[in-house]
Amino acid sequence: MGLLVITTVPAMFLARKGLPPLVPGAAAVIGGALSAMGANAANMVLDRDLDRIMRRTRGRPLPTGLITPRAAALLAVVLEAAAGAVLLVWVNALSALLALGATAFYILVYTLWLKRRSPSNIVIGGAAGAVPPLVGWAAMTNGLDWAPLALFAIVFFWTPPHFWALAVRYRDDYREAGVPMLPVVVSLRQVANRILVYTLIVVALSLGFAPVGGMSWFYATCAAVLGAVFISCAVRLRRALTVDSAMRLFLFSIMYLTGLFGAIAVDALWVSGG
Repeated sequence: MGLLVITTVPAMFLARKGLPPLVPGAAAVIGGALSAMGANAANMVLDRDLDRIMRRTRGRPLPTGLITPRAAALLAVVLEAAAGAVLLVWVNALSALLALGATAFYILVYTLWLKRRSPSNIVIGGAAGAVPPLVGWAAMTNGLDWAPLALFAIVFFWTPPHFWALAVRYRDDYREAGVPMLPVVVSLRQVANRILVYTLIVVALSLGFAPVGGMSWFYATCAAVLGAVFISCAVRLRRALTVDSAMRLFLFSIMYLTGLFGAIAVDALWVSGG
């Protein structure tokens, strides 16, 4: 949920080249958050059988019986309806369509289709998590452009190395549950190789975003420094091939995305935006 705000708000700043209007800006964040919460609730309903098996998810409300599947499903529907209403009334139809479309994609493509069938589950399904920058931009402009699409691409390619690094730690959980996450079906070296490739793509996209988004030297410098550290984490993982090195990359990947989008916001507010 934190990363949702981190990737939505800077896109709004960039679209406006300054502070967004309070009402549509706040409504875009609230509506996006409600939509994401509804998607999470629906995911827990559909994956409750897996959650009972995996050690890290056994304490969730559905496996423990704290909440019934029917109540959780109703909660998901109410949250999605509230998200659509907030975005339609206080923002615009395009932002509502993007947010609810991302939820539908997450549930139908990732949860119901790919998660239990393909090691490419997070590669394709992760597209849903890359939609918030589009929602933020659409909330301010009622349209889309190359800049938000470039931000979508950055988050899309960032998701696999971020998630695969975490999945390295919980690969036994996924194996026990029969979920073919990449670390379950290939060796750690192969996982590290793919993480390095995706990391290089992310860094290249982040540097290429400078001219696409009209960024200044400030963003370009931040992107270069953050990218260098991100690549070094991926290289260290490839050399060490340990759970600890995977978790260090996972933790830095959060810092990386936070720092990159923070630099976009600062650039839009005080540097490029004057």
